Amino acid sequence: MTAQTSSFALADRLSAVGFSEIVKVRNKILGMRERGESVLQFEGGEPFPNTPDHIKDACIRALAENKTRYAPSSGISPLVEALTEKLNRENGIPADTSDVVVVNGGMQGLFGAFQSVVNAGDDVLMFSPYWTPIRDLICLTRGTPVRIDTAQARREGFRRTIEASLTERSRVLYVNTPQNPTGIVLTRDELEQTAAAAREYNLVVISDEAYEHIVYEEPHVSIASLEGMYERTISCYTFSKSYAMTGWRLGYVVAPEPFATGLRKLTLTSTNGVSTPTQWAGLAAITGPVDFTNWCRDEYRIRRDLLVSGLQSLGFDLEAPAGAFYAFPDARSLGADSWEIANRLLDRAGVACLPGVIFGPEGEGHLRFSYSTSPETIERGIEALRKVL
Repeated sequence: MTAQTSSFALADRLSAVGFSEIVKVRNKILGMRERGESVLQFEGGEPFPNTPDHIKDACIRALAENKTRYAPSSGISPLVEALTEKLNRENGIPADTSDVVVVNGGMQGLFGAFQSVVNAGDDVLMFSPYWTPIRDLICLTRGTPVRIDTAQARREGFRRTIEASLTERSRVLYVNTPQNPTGIVLTRDELEQTAAAAREYNLVVISDEAYEHIVYEEPHVSIASLEGMYERTISCYTFSKSYAMTGWRLGYVVAPEPFATGLRKLTLTSTNGVSTPTQWAGLAAITGPVDFTNWCRDEYRIRRDLLVSGLQSLGFDLEAPAGAFYAFPDARSLGADSWEIANRLLDRAGVACLPGVIFGPEGEGHLRFSYSTSPETIERGIEALRKVL
């Protein structure tokens, strides 16, 4: 085992998969902090509150009651039943308990969804700007990402724009609403147009609804609830954003057959399920009072309005986002590409945000600011920017 060692290589399917460029920004922030420099952080995607006590208490109680053994790989029955009821009631999705799979966070759900339906050589349509890991999840299947400009779709019509992007190899359409990084919430009409195109051209839809509870004006609509869509849709959810449970790694996916079997197989052969105590915590989240999600939405709205008005006062062009907790202002007036602008704001003002181009070419010229932080931090950030712009 000497001369041959240098010939080792990763599997070809990993060749087009990278690491998030967000890491570059985080590493720079860490270096600045190590040098004693102050940084006001708007680059993250973490909810600002802590996990509610009743959820943590449920996990502690599960541990005390020795609910620590293997659970069914697709989820404990009480949680699956509660999720099914929630999907029926809140999302209008006609799911049965056999359609629901509990997974380790939204990411495993999306991984399983793409792996279940994308074959090598398939084209996967995706609205852009997009959450950065989506391209890599598609590439890992040996599929080809095909971007659809969300702004163009909103101007010219979703069905028309989707149809212009179709090829003979188009098989899957990825939909994210509310959107990361733009904060756009697709309207019922926009989703109806999207659904019509999916039905006519026999597309499977992967619906990413991580921010379903963080909407301000437009109501959230699940595309699987629309006529003729449940049978062709895999809907992915997470506890991370709704219940401030990012580190718990808990999510769920809902889909009919044959997709449900694929999702169960992938969960079984990858993680063999989710931590048992964590699932009991998830049950407390789903069946507990809605006060927390309502309070979070109201607090995010306060922070949104504070950040948006502040950025507008500095000359940034943007509308208030309708959902999630990100603002995505147009920064082209600053006369540089988005990486240069983001680095300039960090170096000169100590304000960390993300360059829009990392969310796809359609994001170039924009910056992503998260307002999942304190109002005081937002005010300090605006004043720091005012001094350098």
